[in-house]
Amino acid sequence: MINRKRLFWATTAIVGTLAGAGAASAQSTGTQATEVDEIVVTGARGPRSIDGAIVAETVGKSRSTITQEFIQTQASGQSINEILNLVPGMNFTNNDAYGSSGGNIRLHGFDGNRIAQTFDGMPLNDSGNYALYTNQQLDSELIGQATVNTGTTDADSPSASATGGTINISSINPETEFGGWVKGSLGDFNYKRIMGLVNTGEVGPWGTRAWFAYSDQSYDKWKGIGDLGKIQYNAKIYQPIRDNGDFMSVAFHWNRNRNNNYNGPNLFRNTDGSLGSTADTSPFGWNVDFVPTYTAPTVRAGQADEDLNTANYWGLRINPSDTGNIRGQSRFTLADGLIFTFDPSFQYVLANGGSQQAVLAENDALLRGTNATGGVDLNGDGDLLDKVRVMTPSTTHTQRYGINSSLIWNLNEDHSLRLAYTLDHARHRQTGAYGTIDFSNPTEPRFTNIFGGRNGPTITNLNGYGLRGRDRLSYAILNQVAFEYRGKFIDDHLRLNLGVRAPFFKREMNQYCYSAKGSSSVRCTSETATLQTTGASAGYYRIGTSTTDYVAPYSREKKFDDILPNLNAVWRFDGASSVYASYAESLTLPRTDNLYTVLFNANRELVSPILNPEKSKTYDLGYRYQTGTLIASASIWYTKFENRILSAYDPDTNISTDRNVGDVEQKGFDGQIGYSPIEALSFYASASYNDSEIQSDYRSGASTVIPTGGKTLVEVPDWTFALSAKYETGPLSAGIQAKYVGERWLTDVNDLNVPSYTVVNADARFDLGYFGFEGTDIQINVINLLDEKYFGSLGTGLNATSSLFATPGSPRTIQASVRYAF
Repeated sequence: MINRKRLFWATTAIVGTLAGAGAASAQSTGTQATEVDEIVVTGARGPRSIDGAIVAETVGKSRSTITQEFIQTQASGQSINEILNLVPGMNFTNNDAYGSSGGNIRLHGFDGNRIAQTFDGMPLNDSGNYALYTNQQLDSELIGQATVNTGTTDADSPSASATGGTINISSINPETEFGGWVKGSLGDFNYKRIMGLVNTGEVGPWGTRAWFAYSDQSYDKWKGIGDLGKIQYNAKIYQPIRDNGDFMSVAFHWNRNRNNNYNGPNLFRNTDGSLGSTADTSPFGWNVDFVPTYTAPTVRAGQADEDLNTANYWGLRINPSDTGNIRGQSRFTLADGLIFTFDPSFQYVLANGGSQQAVLAENDALLRGTNATGGVDLNGDGDLLDKVRVMTPSTTHTQRYGINSSLIWNLNEDHSLRLAYTLDHARHRQTGAYGTIDFSNPTEPRFTNIFGGRNGPTITNLNGYGLRGRDRLSYAILNQVAFEYRGKFIDDHLRLNLGVRAPFFKREMNQYCYSAKGSSSVRCTSETATLQTTGASAGYYRIGTSTTDYVAPYSREKKFDDILPNLNAVWRFDGASSVYASYAESLTLPRTDNLYTVLFNANRELVSPILNPEKSKTYDLGYRYQTGTLIASASIWYTKFENRILSAYDPDTNISTDRNVGDVEQKGFDGQIGYSPIEALSFYASASYNDSEIQSDYRSGASTVIPTGGKTLVEVPDWTFALSAKYETGPLSAGIQAKYVGERWLTDVNDLNVPSYTVVNADARFDLGYFGFEGTDIQINVINLLDEKYFGSLGTGLNATSSLFATPGSPRTIQASVRYAF
């Protein structure tokens, strides 16, 4: 019988294999094909990784990789972003212990909207606001490797938002032999999960192979009332073409989330300047959440009834989503030294978020439309006197096509050229068709349809106009050309990588509602709108008796383009040491909300206050020492971030307010080390330091200046440390991990912060393979072992008087899993 760890030691020491660290975790097949020759074994006997927690890197930029060997030791169903949380430069705050509520990412101080994440080379960031929804990621058991590039991209990165770097995840390939496994998990908070995978092995005359997987997960919220459910279907078909690495593959992914939301607490500054929260005053304490009860509204004919409940009833705070994709990858050797790669993809998204509800008067102007009187009887009591709760969803439906292709010419063993083309074409439909609420049980109301009037009963006014909170159609289109040269010099001591990408972005915006001047607030209505012809309001519309200036529904187009170099070099000494240096430029385009915030300029042209994309310039200098038992790296870095845009989103009003804090300079240090003195024992440690400084004050009005100059970025810890250890003896293995996160600012003016915290996780596995059941084991995971109380994800603002909130870290959570292989 071969023990699991020795198997990993053996397979990771294969020279030149495509499963090696550098290539398999690259973001596209084209990048894999150019990096594959850099995978070599260092050390006389050693592995390319230390228990999968750290991998020996060879590229000329800062990169951290974890493999399935480490991933499989973590909690069943956990988000891959949480599993990556030990790598230097990255901080992820999980919104609950199991990952289905999402979380916040910070990478070298940049938030998730500025970090490009790919899945088998396909971009995952939302095409409108570039957000990353970490609860919709691939099941961690199906991820072969995950890589973090801090501050840099690959030459062909297909992203409109990558100023902070890239995270690339790669799915496992099907195996050559038939087999599979079933895994069941139970845990605190009524956690239940079942997952299974079947490998077909090689089938047919060409050695075609595939795997098919299914998972079903559910659990209760750790505080308050409600639950979270996730079902996932995955498959991958792989066809090798030759024994030279050529192949074709197609993979399928479908994810269904049905979640109740968490709430609060709100944060504020006490009179003595210390941090306060509603958890301090609530009778529920740290478990403060949405309201558990709902008072049945009265329904009486001829009387004015009003639903006086707040929007905080737990049963009406949900976050459903359906996401899916099809991913193709292929590599073809066209001639000796000439390789073509082609990665097409398609993505589908249907999701709903926000507070999703409002109390509407039956004679409201929205319901009257062009009529001066009347209304709509919403609760069926025969009068128009009431104020009734209705559903006001924020629904997003995206259909997205992509291509990532490369033509690689290996001139000889030392020099290669690559020409890459990328297409990313997203149709982004954002609607808010009002829906009804089911009051059949008046003390436990539920939405009639979780996607409101889009998929269920809608509410129409006297003009037959369907009420909606928003209504717009966007196209986000990227055409990108990239060129890359790779060269080896001085007996392969020096390696150069000179790349440049030229993205051409186009945003087509179709707004079907009236837009408030200089705001993302809209009014979707059939009311009479009157064009203003004089004064400062000329060209705008007034609706009804309102004095607000509105822009009429419109269509417009905005284009962006740039030339972004990506350069790096590695010098390899004769021993285990190497040094590297890199320079990269990246950009983040204004988000959809930025571009839909419009007004007329002095020439009566329709423009957005936010005109220019953000841009980063990152310099990186590092050292690596890599032997068979020791892998270590250290780097210093500097980033100049220009034209930084901050958007504060209010989930209750569904309105984003943009603020530009100008340029930001960041610098810091990243270090990590993995050491395995004996095969049974390994250690890993990482440390990161981040020093950020906003370069100028922020002007919020004609005469109001906010003193942000010299301040530190919000939600960015100065220091983070991580430590893990693993020991294996016979059938038993055990591990422990700890992550320290320093203080983080809540506000742009740095007048309120949250304290530091340390979270410790532990795992243990009993491998039944020692008793003849190969691939079968029992595993225990403990999350937040010491039951640390801390604030995780933060809702930040301008200053301490802003609306601030946080998601508390989940308490100690225990999970047990049994895996049976066949």
